[in-house]
Amino acid sequence: MNIECSYIRRVTTYFNKAGPQNTDETLKLAKERAKELNIKNIVVASVSGSTGVKASEIFKGFNVVIVSHFTGLREPGLQELSEENRRKIEANGAKILTCTHAFMNVERAIRDKFNTIYPIEIIAETLKIFGHGVKVAIEITIMAMDAGLIPHTEDVIAIAGRRSGADTALVIRPVNSTRFFDLIVKEIIAKPREW
Repeated sequence: MNIECSYIRRVTTYFNKAGPQNTDETLKLAKERAKELNIKNIVVASVSGSTGVKASEIFKGFNVVIVSHFTGLREPGLQELSEENRRKIEANGAKILTCTHAFMNVERAIRDKFNTIYPIEIIAETLKIFGHGVKVAIEITIMAMDAGLIPHTEDVIAIAGRRSGADTALVIRPVNSTRFFDLIVKEIIAKPREW
């Protein structure tokens, strides 16, 4: 019996600790892999916009979508993405997406009001087992897909972290939120071992 074995051998970078100190290396590794796979769509989580500015500079010429927190997440009316960083990101040709998070919506209000939990939070918490950045990378990819800012027919590289900076990069086949269970995480480029 002749069984053909087909596989790809890749090196994954595992940072010892999560955090913004990994941002530059994460962006570098993501760009290298984007070039190797001819991926043109990059989705990046950025709260203040600092990581978004770096990514929009490094990935000039790509379809870059910077995903910010929605207005009012931390306190009513507050947008955490600074106007200065917004201008820099847009000057570099990147798009900015500010909308309700795919894994945080009306269900969060129900949880807070009635002290209960719903399926979307179970999904989000389960994804965090693999690292906070993994959960965020998947979430921002869905958000960018729902907004029509990335094509559904091409892989993307999603870059995220926890609180600030970036320490996680994934190759993802994106889907809309209504098709969540069809999303495929194809590769882990980098992620922290501990958080």
